[in-house]
Amino acid sequence: MKFFAIAGLTIVLLCTTSVAEAAGKVEARERAQKAARAFNQVMSAPDQGIPQDLLDRAQCVAVFPSVKKGGFIVGGQYGKGLISCRRLKGAWGSPAFFTIGGGSIGLQVGGQEVDLVLLIMNKSGVEGLLQDKFEIGAGAAVSAGPVGRNTHVSTDILLKSQIISYSRSRGLFAGLELKGAMISQDNSANRDIYDQEISARDIIVEGKVRTPANVRIFPQTLSKFSPKGIQ
Repeated sequence: MKFFAIAGLTIVLLCTTSVAEAAGKVEARERAQKAARAFNQVMSAPDQGIPQDLLDRAQCVAVFPSVKKGGFIVGGQYGKGLISCRRLKGAWGSPAFFTIGGGSIGLQVGGQEVDLVLLIMNKSGVEGLLQDKFEIGAGAAVSAGPVGRNTHVSTDILLKSQIISYSRSRGLFAGLELKGAMISQDNSANRDIYDQEISARDIIVEGKVRTPANVRIFPQTLSKFSPKGIQ
């Protein structure tokens, strides 16, 4: 009798785990789709996208779609997103999942939800992201990005900025003064989508996994607007 009870409990636990894993995959797929859609809308707006030269120089791109605003000016925002980095030949690699929370916005952004786009410009910026918890603006040079696909990008921004930030809310796209926000690896989402325990470093730097079909839309969207980059 005890054996049947234990066996029944095992089956229930296995079923519960399978349901949770399936839900995690669905959430990760939807997150990739939202991030791809947000980036596509940013770059497709006439004269309002990220400067091409800046995008082509970026080592990685992070998109946090629909970040929730809760006392946004004094902090409290929270969102989930993903990050892809370039491979050696400039193509965009498999995305890793991250969360963002806290921090403050230097100017009021209308609306209760905001899309955040971060360009990580160099290796030191990438290494910062790979910390357990990475605070934007603490040890990393962050700049509000210029807007306009054909906008000239100053040498000062290229040389001094590790991260360049943007926001989009209610159709308004602008450079963003983002400080104090904490970016953390979303280990559960990475496990759900890659079917194994794997670090963000192994995904976006080491390239140890292939991009699953259900999140491929994100690196494909980045490739649409910056297929090779500047080496």
